[in-house]
Amino acid sequence: MKKIFITDLDHTFLRTDLSLSAYTKSIWNHRHKEAVMGIATARTYKKTMQFLEGVRIDAPMILLDGALIATVQGEILHTCFMVQELSDEVIAIGGRLGIWPFILALGKQGLHERFIYPKILNDDQRAVLRHYDADDHLECHDALRAGGSEFKLVYMGQEAPLRALEAELKAHLGDALRMTLAPEAYNGCYFLAVLPPNADKAHGIAHVLQHYDARHLSVFGDNLNDLGMFAYADVAVAVANAHEELKRRAHVVLEHTNDEDAVARYLEEHAHAYM
Repeated sequence: MKKIFITDLDHTFLRTDLSLSAYTKSIWNHRHKEAVMGIATARTYKKTMQFLEGVRIDAPMILLDGALIATVQGEILHTCFMVQELSDEVIAIGGRLGIWPFILALGKQGLHERFIYPKILNDDQRAVLRHYDADDHLECHDALRAGGSEFKLVYMGQEAPLRALEAELKAHLGDALRMTLAPEAYNGCYFLAVLPPNADKAHGIAHVLQHYDARHLSVFGDNLNDLGMFAYADVAVAVANAHEELKRRAHVVLEHTNDEDAVARYLEEHAHAYM
């Protein structure tokens, strides 16, 4: 029975400059001979494939925090969309506070992802969009409205207004949606992700495990949106730069950061455990 290893991408597997070292690629690709190797990320399919060029991925990919599961070849295996009316209510509540989200949604044909952004942007949103300048799936809308195929809404900004928005959303919507508020390490701001209640990495892993006769799961992560899969895993591994709450929930806290090939070092040092 093969073991399964699933890693988060940003600030866990990827270096801060969004690259992977030759060493990490070599160790990861070698491990797939004895284990099933997969990823779980908040990223879209398109961005994930850009970052993982030259990396062997065996398992279906857990994307958009579990709202989308797809193969490397682009076959959609599972989707979890927000209720349209709830999406519009979230947008309206944020709008009353002067805060507008990014909307990640699915297009009408195949795995065509849509990244919808508001005309009114804050400085943190502008900084994020600079990383997407060359992408062809960006759409700027004057008036944001849900279309029924939203995976998630993501607010970027400073901590205080996003905490106020989170409190307002919980007061109006209770547990109807899943919300994660956490630091965004690239730009030094915070993000508030709003998703369907069953869209998280733990639910994504449950779907992935249905494809394999394997039950021993090790996961790697760094941030609060990894808490669900940490609770699900047999071995939960936090990189040295992980959020303190995640470290408290981890079975193993590594000495190395994502910029020091933490995941690959762990895989190499524990190679005997895969046989």
